[in-house]
Amino acid sequence: MSLLLAVIYLIFVSLGLPDSLLGSGWPKMQVEFGVPSSYAGYVFMMISAMTIISALLSPKLIQRLHVKWIVTFSIMLTIFGLLGFSFCTQYWMLLVCAIPYGLGAGAIDAAMNHYVANNYSGAVMNFLHCFYGVGAIISPYLMALAIKVAHWNEGYRWTAFLQIGILLVVISSWSLWQQNDPKADESKIDSAGIKETIKQPGVMATLLAFFAYSAGEATCFLWVPSYFAGTRTGISSELVASFGSLIFGGLMIGRLIAGFIANRLGDRRMIRSGTMVELIGILLTALPIKGYLVAAIGFLIIGIGMGPIYPSIQHMAPINFGKRYSAAVIGLQMAFAYTGSTFMPTVFGILQQKLGIWIMPLYLLVFAGLSFALLELSYRQEARL
Repeated sequence: MSLLLAVIYLIFVSLGLPDSLLGSGWPKMQVEFGVPSSYAGYVFMMISAMTIISALLSPKLIQRLHVKWIVTFSIMLTIFGLLGFSFCTQYWMLLVCAIPYGLGAGAIDAAMNHYVANNYSGAVMNFLHCFYGVGAIISPYLMALAIKVAHWNEGYRWTAFLQIGILLVVISSWSLWQQNDPKADESKIDSAGIKETIKQPGVMATLLAFFAYSAGEATCFLWVPSYFAGTRTGISSELVASFGSLIFGGLMIGRLIAGFIANRLGDRRMIRSGTMVELIGILLTALPIKGYLVAAIGFLIIGIGMGPIYPSIQHMAPINFGKRYSAAVIGLQMAFAYTGSTFMPTVFGILQQKLGIWIMPLYLLVFAGLSFALLELSYRQEARL
């Protein structure tokens, strides 16, 4: 189990590797393809749409296939997508290659979170999501190095080579996945589908809460540098760009801390504590203080508070709804999360264009409050069972 856990950590690194490449490479890619800057959004939406489809299909895949096959084929699809991007010479080719790129992400994400939620502690779940952040941080550096010494295509190609190495490790670990575990086989046969699962008390409230959480998180990913550029003066463009790492860094710190205390506090207390920390961070960003330091600390604290929420919601799915429904619940959670992260940052972009970027703390407050309230509602609905 210890050796298998090491492989799972590596798989979570692989989950993060492709996610940061488009944003890092787009300034160069846009010039080469001769398209407007906004066209990155269409590629991102294609990847997200395929990821949502893959996540919705994951309950049936988990029911019919062992998790090692889902992981293997998903990484292969991601490799095809990455290599495809590396050979693109026209913009439309990116949209085609985004299909395997996105399909490879949703099923593996749902399958791995389902497997970990049913076999490991909340501490392990938080540590694993911390390693997802490691992958998301590695790939921009690969892209930056590729642009410096070669070409943006090489950033995708080098990341594909890393994924191939992880794939070989996964294949060599097939014997560790307990394929003939009778309990696992029994749970697959008895697993519920999406239609039945969504009718269970508390499920819809949990899904909407995940949508709201992901909306706030993705808004931070996309708009934090713009918030500083629009609300603070006298800051260099290099410093503004660096503020984009505040939320990623905060998430990693939050999940690292959560890994040490999650087993003591439990998932619900971790979520409540994280939300309180996030609200403190939002308050700091909204304070009318000149200079950027207080707001920067605020966004870092927002990330720390958000850190344990995502993994804790997924880890408690088997506990709240039972193993019969956990695969479908986690698959639906992934679909709702990607939907929130795809569309709500765009909604914020429209709002800030009309009202001003200063509304960002208020926007984050609304979604943090919604996520917290909906989760508390789901707990009450589950208690009536």
